[in-house]
Amino acid sequence: MTQADTTAPSPEAYQHLIDTARFQRTRRIPIPDFAYPEGVKIAVNFTLDFDAMLLRRLLNEPWGQKAKGEFGGRVGVWRIMDMFDAEDVKVTLFTPGRICELYPDVLRHVVANGHELADHMWEHEVYGDPVVEDAHLGRTLAALSDIAGKPVTGTRSSHTPALLRDKGVVYNSFTSASYLPFYELDSAGENPILQLPFHYALDDAMYFSFGWLDTPNNAQRVMDVDEVFDIWWAAFEQQYKTGGYVNFLLHPFVSGHAMRVDMIQRLIQRMKTLPGVWFPTCDALAQHILSTHPMTPSAE
Repeated sequence: MTQADTTAPSPEAYQHLIDTARFQRTRRIPIPDFAYPEGVKIAVNFTLDFDAMLLRRLLNEPWGQKAKGEFGGRVGVWRIMDMFDAEDVKVTLFTPGRICELYPDVLRHVVANGHELADHMWEHEVYGDPVVEDAHLGRTLAALSDIAGKPVTGTRSSHTPALLRDKGVVYNSFTSASYLPFYELDSAGENPILQLPFHYALDDAMYFSFGWLDTPNNAQRVMDVDEVFDIWWAAFEQQYKTGGYVNFLLHPFVSGHAMRVDMIQRLIQRMKTLPGVWFPTCDALAQHILSTHPMTPSAE
């Protein structure tokens, strides 16, 4: 057992922390008097990160992990989308551009049934070279828009905000910095973009993944579906009472298994017993916010 390092941070380090916290507060701008359409008490976004085996291959994971991703593309996504269609719940698939080459039939099917395609990088990674980043984002948006039959308006990525805005992307869903939608500026305090936040407590991978991102075996969290149902219902119920917002982050290779699909369906059906629950795509919610709560000129 080693003795803990008791060296105190320097005054400069403390000041840097204070300055960073102040800056982050100023670049994340809440929406005053945030409100939903008349009759709506809460918006529930169901979002799917449909990267299939791309992340598994990017991380050079063992064959068993890659097989999980392939299950998501060949079986899981069909199963979970059939359930959403049965419940008439529209969802957003955050989709890497490469998926347009690997599973085009899936994407055409979900678009035909009224769901949204949004950017999730070209191969599940944003490169530091701005030329490569621009090329990858442009290629992804073109591929997704070709299948969707209309421009793609959203992303779940760390792409440069100025580049996103230049290419017509109006919202991102890549932060847990708040519990309601808000506007976020870039590191220079410019290029505002609407953020639709999620929280990892509503991410299926946190509960149903074994060997997730090289997690050691003694730290696995493969939980019973009824336990997760109770956690997610409690999270939804708390936000429902306050007129808030929830964004569920699902992965077809995780939630596409039969018992988990059934659990999510039970969750949706229970939500429907309450008045004023809205299940929009992320784009539908973003368009409502942008039209009724636009970024104020003073903030821009």
